[in-house]
Amino acid sequence: MKVFKFGGASVKDADGVRNLAEIVRTQGQDAVIVVSAMGKTTNALESLVRAYVDQQPDSIRTHLAGLLAYHSNIMSELTGDFSLVHQTLTQLEIHLKSPASAFYDEVYDQIVSVGELLSTQIIAAYLTQTGLAARWLDARQLIRTDTTFREGRVDWETTSHQIKAAVTKSGVYITQGFIGQSADNRTTTLGREGSDYTAAIFAYCLNAANVTIWKDVPGVLNADPKWFDETVLLERLTYQDAIELAYYGATVIHPKTIKPLQNKGIPLYVKSFLKPDAPGTVIGNHERHLTIPSFIFKVNQVLISLHPNDFSFIAEDNLSRIFGRFAQAGVKINLMQNTAISFSVVVDNNPDRVPALLALLKEDFRVSYNDGLELITIRYYDQGTIDRVLPNKKLLLEQKSRYTVQLVVKDVS
Repeated sequence: MKVFKFGGASVKDADGVRNLAEIVRTQGQDAVIVVSAMGKTTNALESLVRAYVDQQPDSIRTHLAGLLAYHSNIMSELTGDFSLVHQTLTQLEIHLKSPASAFYDEVYDQIVSVGELLSTQIIAAYLTQTGLAARWLDARQLIRTDTTFREGRVDWETTSHQIKAAVTKSGVYITQGFIGQSADNRTTTLGREGSDYTAAIFAYCLNAANVTIWKDVPGVLNADPKWFDETVLLERLTYQDAIELAYYGATVIHPKTIKPLQNKGIPLYVKSFLKPDAPGTVIGNHERHLTIPSFIFKVNQVLISLHPNDFSFIAEDNLSRIFGRFAQAGVKINLMQNTAISFSVVVDNNPDRVPALLALLKEDFRVSYNDGLELITIRYYDQGTIDRVLPNKKLLLEQKSRYTVQLVVKDVS
């Protein structure tokens, strides 16, 4: 058994669905196919969540109509029994007519998860119609999590039991990335872009031969083509290097994906759905680490600096309180640095969470911050690579380890 994961870009239209079918037909007839929401559907559903929570009926209708039109257009160009799709859309419409009755993050998970349901129902119907019998699996019935909405923590024992019970023989199985369910049957999600992680969960539980993530790039590159004109394909990566790159923000792989695969020595391929026969990148138990620098850029960052209100130092009890505030606000730290009298962190500027975090921190500390920043991480750096990324940038903070340097900069061009 193999596991394939297709992201939203690969199934953004009818041609993408047909291309997925051809890849499955030629390379994955004994595989679990994990699929994300189509195109920018998750973004559209996030806007719908906001309109629903704020009780804006006109905006709800507009977003719902756009969602229906987008998926209907794709179905009109394909063939298949799409009755399940229409049922899902009807259920969503009914749900949106009642007022929000839970915290924002739980409401988010109930609505945004619909994107994956729609994409997989369309794809399963099309594959079946074209003669490739595909069994549709509801990932909510298979992946058990706790009730940490938008960042569900997996119950591996229950999840493994349920996945093994569902995938009992060879064939093609279609399921959703990104979503799971708590023990009390409430839908959860695994974190933004969590479909890669879903693929790793299935692979781990099924002892899969390998996992392939299908992207619109030829594999893992040493830099994002949006930032560099000349990039290099990394043909082989160790698990450790892949974990480090994902942790620091390389968007080609979700940070949680690698560890379950490493634990069982399952190879991970990153390949192009535009050129499926190209070799791509393979991540596995290789001995050699990277020999060229890799660059990772995170934009829209906030540098937050904390100072004691009195004449004390930043001691262990302060740090414990600080980390507790970050956990309470649900904000992840991308970089941190402390001195005797200050503690600085860099985080994504999430408008739903950062203001609440700042309010919590101000209860105990003097707080200053800079926004509109970039966090540049260079793995296997030298001074030349650092100089390469600093033109027209003001350097606010630098942190170096043996293999990695992180630079917090502000654009001054």
